Parts: sequence; C-alpha cells; structure tokens
Amino acid sequence: MTTQKTAAPAASYFLGFDGGGTKTECVLADAEGRVLERAFAGPSNPLRTGYTRAWFALSDGADLVMSRQNIHADQITGICAGLGGAGRPGVEHRALTFFERGYPRAQVRVTTDLEIALEAAFGSREGILLLAGTGSAAFGRDANGRRARAGGRGPWFSDEGSAFDVGRRAFAAVTCAEEHRGPATSLSDRILPWHESRDWDSLLEHVAKNADDVFPKTFPLVAELADKGDAVSREILTSTAASLAELVACVAGELGWRDRETPVAKVGGMFGRSKYFDAAIEAELKKTVPRARLLSLEISPAEAAVRMAIRSARSRGNAA
Repeated sequence: MTTQKTAAPAASYFLGFDGGGTKTECVLADAEGRVLERAFAGPSNPLRTGYTRAWFALSDGADLVMSRQNIHADQITGICAGLGGAGRPGVEHRALTFFERGYPRAQVRVTTDLEIALEAAFGSREGILLLAGTGSAAFGRDANGRRARAGGRGPWFSDEGSAFDVGRRAFAAVTCAEEHRGPATSLSDRILPWHESRDWDSLLEHVAKNADDVFPKTFPLVAELADKGDAVSREILTSTAASLAELVACVAGELGWRDRETPVAKVGGMFGRSKYFDAAIEAELKKTVPRARLLSLEISPAEAAVRMAIRSARSRGNAA
C-alpha cells in the first residue's frame, strides 16, 4: 500500500508599516510574531508627499524585507499599515486598493500612524500618546475604548509643536535677526550650510517646491543649538514644548483625566534629540497635566502594526 504524502502548508508571513511624513518603517514577521527583517524607506504620508511617492516608499520597504528572506508577495498573508493621513476615508480606500493589488493573498488593514503607535505604547490598555515628528498630535483611549484626539491635521492649520513648525519658526527667527527685528541667533550662521544651500534664494526655492524636505530637517539643528545655549533656539523649543503639552491636556480633558494619574507615551523623531527639549516637555506637562506619568514604547509602531496584522488574521481564522 502506498501512502500519499500531504504537502506541508505554505508558511505565512506578515508585513507591518509605519508610514509618516519623513520616513517609512517596514517589518516582516512570521506567523508566530517573530520579526525577521526590518527596513526603512522614504516618507509615505500621501497627503504630504503625494500618492505616487508614498506608494514607491511602501513598495521599497516591503521589497527590501522580502528580498532578504527570499519571500514573494503571494506569501504575504496579512498586512497592517499605519499611515499618516489614513484617517480620511479617501486615503484609506486608495491605500487598501494599493496593497490588495500588490499582495493578492493578504488580508489588509489600513489605519492611522496614531493607532499603531497607541498599540505600541499601551497594547489594549488605556493611555495618551504624544506624537512629535514631521507632524504632531495627541491621541488617547480610556478603559472603555472611548477615544479623543487633538492636532495632527496638517501644517496649514494644525501640527503645532511639530518638527515642521520648529523649522518654520527657525527660518522666521533668522529673517528677523537679519532685518534687526529680532535677537541675534547662531541659527543665522548655520542654517544655510545645514541644508547644503549656497544662498537664501536657492534654499527658499527648495522650500517652495517641498517644504517637508526642509522645515522638519531643521529641527535637529535647533535642538543642537539649544543644547549649546542659543537663546533663540531655546525659546523656540520652550514654546514648542508648551504646544505639545497643550495637546495632551486637551485629550486628557476630553477623557476626564485632568485630576487623575495619566499615562503618557512619547513617540516621534523629536524626542531624545535634545536634553533641553526633553526637559522642557516634562516641565510643560507638569503644568498642564500635573499627574502625567511618562512611559517609553515597548516596541516600535511598525512592530505593533505587524502584530495587529497577525491578530486580524487569527480572528478571521477563528471566525471561519
């Protein structure tokens, strides 16, 4: 009697994306949640970079992690992408279509970068997330699942305290110093070489073409000079910290947490770059949310996204 061998089931792999206005992180994991690869690519917030550039960045990140493991798109079982701007239905729909066409076997979930960062910080627990990167926002959830949000609506009328906002204010400070309408600042001597520009005209042309490629990248310079004692850079970062703390206070108020201990997790490229700025954030939070308890992320938002993808796939399997 001949026994027929049954083919082993194909391995399942999952992708998690954290896509913002400055960069994209992509994580590849197996079905057990083990992170196999991670890679970084360009920005993928469609509302800030445009859809074409966002799709290229997402594809680049995925291609890098899959090629390192010799995995193909049809082996991807689940995807969760947390993208800046995905809170708008039109953005979510276009992103879903993009992933579903590229990964035909994958169950796809598209959500916001705030949602995956909240997952990274707190899992299913309650807390408030303070995001400070290219954009800025506070996002919270209580024990009953009620959510509240402040900020994060783009640089035109929101995102106070973001790296974009810091860069814009640094440019304004240099202009005022040169016109003798404001105090002298070390920014005046450093801002052109920092951006590898020969003169103001060429730098302003760059701003006009894509402000996101200029203003957010000025933040590390302001952070460096603030730590060195530049008074104008310090004033910018003090005001920035107050704006971010106010976002947290707004969310805490919406959730009814003004008078109780409030877990707050900081996430984004602005934190950990300047001792002066980090101290200013803590000081301003004590003023607006006196019982705030600062926490660190346990995992990266992209890792949280891949866990969400795995959890969604398991839930679907149980439902089936």
